[in-house]
Amino acid sequence: MGRTLQAYFFFQSVRMILFFSLGVATVTYLIDFSELSNRTSGLPQYSVSAALALSAMRVPFIVQLALPFTVLFATMTTLMLLNRKYELVVARSVGISAWQFLFPVMAAAFIIGVLGVTVLNPVAANGYSRAEAVEGEWRSRPTQSLISQKRPWLRQAQEDGGSMLIGADRVSRLGTTLFNVVFLDIDPQGAMRRRIDAASARLGTGEWILSDAEISKAGEAAKRQESMVIPTMLNPAVVNQAIIPAEMIPFFSLGKQIDAARSFGVSANPFRMQYHSLMALPLMLVAMALIAATVSLRFIRFGQSGGMILAGLGAGFMLYVVTAIAKSFGSAGVIPPVVAAWLPVAVASLFGVAYLLDREDG
Repeated sequence: MGRTLQAYFFFQSVRMILFFSLGVATVTYLIDFSELSNRTSGLPQYSVSAALALSAMRVPFIVQLALPFTVLFATMTTLMLLNRKYELVVARSVGISAWQFLFPVMAAAFIIGVLGVTVLNPVAANGYSRAEAVEGEWRSRPTQSLISQKRPWLRQAQEDGGSMLIGADRVSRLGTTLFNVVFLDIDPQGAMRRRIDAASARLGTGEWILSDAEISKAGEAAKRQESMVIPTMLNPAVVNQAIIPAEMIPFFSLGKQIDAARSFGVSANPFRMQYHSLMALPLMLVAMALIAATVSLRFIRFGQSGGMILAGLGAGFMLYVVTAIAKSFGSAGVIPPVVAAWLPVAVASLFGVAYLLDREDG
């Protein structure tokens, strides 16, 4: 197949993927802005322009999450449109095989995946963490994050043999500032001595610096302090590992985060899993394109079949679910992260190749 025709199929695929991504971004932006306004419109710092900016910061993160399905729908749409205009029919009539015109389609998916890892992911991680930090500064009551639906906790030892449990609703990406934070002071016998609620806690050199703190003890009235200090030996890398979801770490920072977690003796599995998941993303998108082709090519050659299209969508959804389950197992250390990240992609790709070989060359 000539380079001109290859380039035509390639840019048709890229154009459709960008079109679907723009649609996802638009819908996400409108929904997020509406939800953010409902949550924060009563806060003093709220303004329409600021809310629009925060929603815009979150959009790349959602676009990244939806990228596999975006490629699936875009590839199916591209192949069906090419068929409706008889372009694939003409290509087949001159002896061009399905593999020849699928190669630029898969190349488009692969390149989009590479750009998703190297460009979109850093923008998404930094933008989302920045939006979370700003909203955390706005709010004065506990909230739930889009990523984490429960408050994460970490434990630090104290000199008297007790411990301090620390939980936060929101955290800055560098792990140095927590928002809507709770400190539970536990004595060596396991009884709670006091609870400290603070609007924010900043990790300094050997200490937590709390602002707008409320100290509660059993049988005593709560006391408020504008600021207070709690000693700590925690390192920001440990705070990152315990509180910050791996999805909020940019791709180019994951290697350092993995090394830091290992050096402090904490599990690096969540960050290793995220690293390998991003490395596998380009091939995941190629697998989605292959799944789309297994459905679209049969639809093109033998007439319209809504059932086959639904089957393709179901197969793409199942691949996404299996990948998510494998990612959970990999993050927990049940299976090696490298296996959890690459095995579903390899199986889906081999299935797509085998199916197309049977239908096209069998």
